[in-house]
Amino acid sequence: MAEKKIKSCSIATGRRKSAVARVRMTAGNGNITVNGREVGDYLQRDTLILIAKQPLTLTNTADKFDIEVNVSGGGISGQAGAICHGIARELVKINPQFKKDLKDAGLLTRDARVKERKKYGLKKARKASQFSKR
Repeated sequence: MAEKKIKSCSIATGRRKSAVARVRMTAGNGNITVNGREVGDYLQRDTLILIAKQPLTLTNTADKFDIEVNVSGGGISGQAGAICHGIARELVKINPQFKKDLKDAGLLTRDARVKERKKYGLKKARKASQFSKR
């Protein structure tokens, strides 16, 4: 597939839970840095690294781009999801032909699931104390 030239000022935003990732891609050889550190050093778990790189493996572009990510908020699991969302959105900006594959895999949709708030009178969001008849 023919790829457009990458604009140096193009930034895509990915979100998951309360994490926000700003992704910048440039032509390169597959280096990914997250907050100034290597992706393996930052995310530390193999499953989280696979989640973050999922759009790249799906579109076979893992070794074509250098990716620089600034991520903040949430935990590392939410941050990995935000990185995945941001990379997918940036890939669609670079090459619109990737949109169908990424959308079919569900990587362009923001995962809106967040923790439910605690209600008064209950121990957690839905957990209540055991009912006592006497």
